[in-house]
Amino acid sequence: MIDRNKVEEALSGIRPALERDGGNVELIEITTDGIVKVKLVGACSGCAMSKITLKQGIEARLKELIPEITAVENV
Repeated sequence: MIDRNKVEEALSGIRPALERDGGNVELIEITTDGIVKVKLVGACSGCAMSKITLKQGIEARLKELIPEITAVENV
């Protein structure tokens, strides 16, 4: 099982970049098969670039820091 605190710590390193653009990310759930479910909020929730931010930004960084993560999904 992936440690929730470890994921929160990793997300705290990503948040400043999101906050500069008026957005943020909330950790919702970590599944037993390594999927991290997040909610993009603020400016990120309606942004046309949110899918790119999610996959190339958030998911890539989380997988780099926590290799057990298989995917990151916006819920």
